Amino acid sequence: MELVDKVIGDKLALFEKKFSESVKSSNNMLDRIMRFIIKRKGKQMRPMFVFLAAEIAGGVNEVTYRAASLIELLHTATLVHDDVVDNSMMRRNFFSINALWKNKVAVLVGDYLLSKGLLLSIDNGDFNILQITSRAVKEMSEGELLQMEKARKLDIDESIYFEIIRAKTASLLSAACAAGALSATGSPEAADKFRLFGEKVGIAFQIKDDLFDYGQDNIGKPTGIDIKEKKMTLPLIYTLQHTDKETRRKIIYIVKNNSTDREKVNEVIREVQRSGGIAYAAEKMLLYKQEALAILRSYPGTPARDAMEELVNYVIDRKY
Repeated sequence: MELVDKVIGDKLALFEKKFSESVKSSNNMLDRIMRFIIKRKGKQMRPMFVFLAAEIAGGVNEVTYRAASLIELLHTATLVHDDVVDNSMMRRNFFSINALWKNKVAVLVGDYLLSKGLLLSIDNGDFNILQITSRAVKEMSEGELLQMEKARKLDIDESIYFEIIRAKTASLLSAACAAGALSATGSPEAADKFRLFGEKVGIAFQIKDDLFDYGQDNIGKPTGIDIKEKKMTLPLIYTLQHTDKETRRKIIYIVKNNSTDREKVNEVIREVQRSGGIAYAAEKMLLYKQEALAILRSYPGTPARDAMEELVNYVIDRKY
């Protein structure tokens, strides 16, 4: 992403320094864990969206840096807590916090990150940005719980699916975009416009993730992992709604009772491929992407807008 780096590379470098300072602790163990987290951080996509939204809307300032830090603190906290909930021992090819320091420490680390984010905003009077991000965390929890509730009966239809991913996946990305625009302008209207843009990008991003489950083993996400975890993704939902009753019953039985049987899972994957579920999901993904870009292109053409379009293409067209 050469253009993204050209437009906000220096700001991201400064952000990393500010973020590292924001998580320091006088507790030796906690400080050691924070350094571990920082060294193994991801690509920091959400801060990129914060800075580019701010650049497009009016320009980056100190509030923007705090907004990006808040988003990253909340995102990191949710990842730490997710690893505890999922009993996951790995995160980005490294051991997770709970794998190294056990669940109790991991939960407390997540709580610490959340509290640091809250204090960062409260101490600086960024209450409007805190409101945006707090709403996103609430929606993420609601989306996760709705998915868990529906997974028991596998009765998720397309409308419920979009409700879940809008809340669970897209809400934090939409908050990042809204917070960036608000930091630059103070305008609720600009924030809402970028919130909708981020929501559409986030939904397209999740559909892309769904599609990986029906790809090949070498594209980064193991084929069939969502089926094994009994997650109702868009290609599977489409298939269940457009196949005959006998095949539908068979698929549901496999997902409920044989989700760890590799050959049975492959049967489901082949049926999804045959039914057109993958093509349908890909079409929906592109539709949300185009809707997001239409909102973005309502702003004047600038290097920042072009960089944001490059970032959108990167996260949705990615191969892993």
